[in-house]
Amino acid sequence: MRHLDIATAKPYSVIGLGTWQFGSREWGYGTDYAEGEAGRIVKRARELGITVFDTAEVYGFGRSERILGEALRDSGGTDDVVVASKVFPVMPTAAIVQQRGVASAQRLGVRQIDLYQVHQPNPVVGDSTTMRGMRALRDVGVIDEVGVSNYPLSRWQRAEGALGGARVLSNQVQFSLVSRGPMAEMLPWAQRTGHVVMAWSPLAQGLLSGRYNADHRPSGGVRATNSMFLPENMRAASPLLDLLRDVASVHDATPAQIALAWLVHFPNVVAIPGASSVAQVERNAAAADIVLSGSEHGALTAAAEAFHPTTGLSALPGLVRARR
Repeated sequence: MRHLDIATAKPYSVIGLGTWQFGSREWGYGTDYAEGEAGRIVKRARELGITVFDTAEVYGFGRSERILGEALRDSGGTDDVVVASKVFPVMPTAAIVQQRGVASAQRLGVRQIDLYQVHQPNPVVGDSTTMRGMRALRDVGVIDEVGVSNYPLSRWQRAEGALGGARVLSNQVQFSLVSRGPMAEMLPWAQRTGHVVMAWSPLAQGLLSGRYNADHRPSGGVRATNSMFLPENMRAASPLLDLLRDVASVHDATPAQIALAWLVHFPNVVAIPGASSVAQVERNAAAADIVLSGSEHGALTAAAEAFHPTTGLSALPGLVRARR
C-alpha cells in the first residue's frame, strides 16, 4: 500500500475505506452486513495496509460510527489508523461543533478523532464560528487534523484562514473519471501547499466498475436516483467503459481498479471507495499497486472528457420514467 508524502501524525494510505454503507438503509445491505461483513471488511482492509477509514455522524444516524469503532477495536485498535468523521452542519456554531465532535468520538470509542471534517459548507453560518469550534476541539485533544468536505477551493482557503495558524488538511469532494472538477484548480493548489484531496464516489457509485450498461442498470438504493445510470448516459459512457476494460486487460485488473489507479496517479489524493464484501476491499486495495503509464492515464482522461452525460434538470424526465 502506498501512502501520501505529507507530514501527518499517522500515514494516510492512498486507498481508504468509506463507510457510508455501514448501518445505512440507503444502500440496502441489511442487518447481516452491518453485524458481520462490515467487521470482516475492516479487518481485511487493515491487513492490506489501508489506514484511512472515513465515516460521518449522519451515516445511519450514528450507526456507521459505532460499527466502524467496534470493528477497529476488534481488529487491533486505532493507534495505527486514521479515523475520520464529519460533523453535519445544520447549525455549525462553535458550541455545537464542539458538542458534536465529543459525541462522535464517544460513538467511535476513541480518545481522539484523527481527521474531523465539516460535511458541507453552510450557506448561512460562516466558517469563522465553525472553525472556532474546531480549534477548541484541537486544543483539548478531541481531534487532531481539521478537514472540510464539498467546499469550493476559495472557501477551503478561507476556512483555513479562519482556523488561525493551523492547516485545514483536507477537502473531501466528488472526484472520479466522470467528476473531474478538482483537477482544474483545487488539486494543483493542494499539491503545491501540502494539502489533501479526498475523493468520494471514486467509482461514480459503480458506473466505472463496468458492471452496468443500458440494458442492465441498478434497480434500487442510492443508485436508482443517480442520473448517470439513465440508459442514454450508459450508452454515452460506452467508449470510456470499453477503454477501462482494455487498460484493465493489460494490467490483469478490473475496470474499477483502473478507475481507482487513475485517481491515485495524482499526488496528494486519497480515494475512499466503499466495499460491499471482503473481496471488493481486496480489489480496491490492490489498485494502489497499479502504475498507469502516462499514455494510459492521458487516454483515460481524454475518453472521460468526451463523455457528456445528461444531468441536472435535463435528467429529471428520464429519472421519473425510470422510477415508474
